[in-house]
Amino acid sequence: MLTTTAALGATLLTAGPAGAAAGTPQRVTLAASATKATSTKTAATRTSSATSRAAKQSKRATVAIKYAYKQIGDPYRYGGSGPGSWDCSGLAQGSWRKAGVKLPRTTQQIYRAVKHKVSWKGAKAGDLLFFYSGRTHVGIYVGHGYMIHAPHSGSHVKKIKLTHYYKSQFNGGVRPGY
Repeated sequence: MLTTTAALGATLLTAGPAGAAAGTPQRVTLAASATKATSTKTAATRTSSATSRAAKQSKRATVAIKYAYKQIGDPYRYGGSGPGSWDCSGLAQGSWRKAGVKLPRTTQQIYRAVKHKVSWKGAKAGDLLFFYSGRTHVGIYVGHGYMIHAPHSGSHVKKIKLTHYYKSQFNGGVRPGY
């Protein structure tokens, strides 16, 4: 009877296939099995890490959304970064700052700085949605087809339904805190 060695990269001696000369050992390397087991562990670690990151991002998004809801009714002010008055990017920045995520000041800078981009259909609560050709306006998506934003001078922070108009003006989205 032949013995086997279970060390990584070791050679395993086995009985030959049917029809082979009796008593002729066949060499099989364990490295392939060990590599497969290692890559499976690595993939599981990556999945666990991504799940953990997504859970942390979701908690941060909840904090940002709650903060944005509290600002509803505050007046719009160009360059306003709170508290008490906001412009669109100031509201996004302030809400995510409350959640522990630092964002740049302007809409274009925010879009460039946040690496995790999202589509219109892929948007989740907390994502920042950008509008118009120069990404000159941003709102905080709160789920179920609504966003909170500071729309323009003479207005105030409000929650609105994302209509066909906004869909036609959509120019990208990002997921901060991921």
